[in-house]
Amino acid sequence: MLAHQMALESAWVQAEMVEAMEFPELSERHGVSGVPQTTINDGAGAVVGAVPEDYLVEEIRRALEQVPVK
Repeated sequence: MLAHQMALESAWVQAEMVEAMEFPELSERHGVSGVPQTTINDGAGAVVGAVPEDYLVEEIRRALEQVPVK
């Protein structure tokens, strides 16, 4: 839900919500271990559970550090 709020506020953020039980192969691919789970940049980072906004932002920053600069 927090990722969706961020997506509404910024064109830099995209968010999709998927029901893990209805899409087990997608859940398995992203290693869903709890709900909610926020997966960042196709697995570069992930947050399991409801977390404060500053925690999610820090995890996004860590995931972006792994992205090669073009």
